[in-house]
Amino acid sequence: MKILLLGCNGQVGWELQRALAPLGEAVALGSHSASNPQGLCGSFTDLAGLALTVQTVRPDLIVNAAAHTAVDKAESEPELARSINALAPAVLAAEAAKLGAWLVHYSTDYVFDGSGSTPWQEGDATGPLSVYGQTKLEGEQAVASNPKHLIFRTSWVYGARGGNFAKTMLRLAGERESLNVINDQFGAPTSAELLADVTAHAVRAAMHKPELAGLYHCVASGETSWHGYARFVLATAQGLGWTLKAGPEQVGATSTASYPTPAQRPLNSRLHTAKLQQAFGLVLPQWQQGVARMLTEITGKQ
Repeated sequence: MKILLLGCNGQVGWELQRALAPLGEAVALGSHSASNPQGLCGSFTDLAGLALTVQTVRPDLIVNAAAHTAVDKAESEPELARSINALAPAVLAAEAAKLGAWLVHYSTDYVFDGSGSTPWQEGDATGPLSVYGQTKLEGEQAVASNPKHLIFRTSWVYGARGGNFAKTMLRLAGERESLNVINDQFGAPTSAELLADVTAHAVRAAMHKPELAGLYHCVASGETSWHGYARFVLATAQGLGWTLKAGPEQVGATSTASYPTPAQRPLNSRLHTAKLQQAFGLVLPQWQQGVARMLTEITGKQ
């Protein structure tokens, strides 16, 4: 199988390079074409170049891990966000359909309005609150035009590579005597590693059973607030030998309203994952397991 992986240098893309390797020959492209092999285009602002790349590589599987994820910045650059999150995936869907190729795409809980406290299911009505959420929803709709598609909605993604919320909390706790963290947004921290492994498993299954094509929610099990997440990170880090000025008891709680941002955040980022687990025979681990693993990994790099 020939695989075209786009967005290979992001947190999810980096893990996908590992997870997809046993499935076949992978051509992994980043957004800067100068660093890509044979002059292939991985830029989601060059739609013609992107189409030509798919035509040149002729993959059996396209995995799109690229996205405009700067949620607040998207409010001031909506056309760029739309090009990356919606127009480019539409090009990939059209080219994949011509080849009869599978297309994997990642989306977000931001397609919902964040109301209530019940985990969102795949068929629930969408209602994005931001440019980011709206353009990601448009991207989903475009990708679904290719019959052979897998769309994974996820949330609160982190990886050991690059920046993330846990690393920010560790840095601040090393500098300050106390922290204040939002306690009225709820979700499940989900590792890029888990997303990549689920993707590889689902792709292999769907290629044998095309009726598995569709939209799925993929997050770690359980739920927490950003406040609970921060407390867990600091408690775990202390157990691993980190020296911090602020421990979990010094993490105060505050509301979303106290931190106004250009883009409105959904308060309820919970996603229901029964469809994914049943379709592919998977058990999604508790969110604490992945976070603890990531902290153990970065502890060795202090």
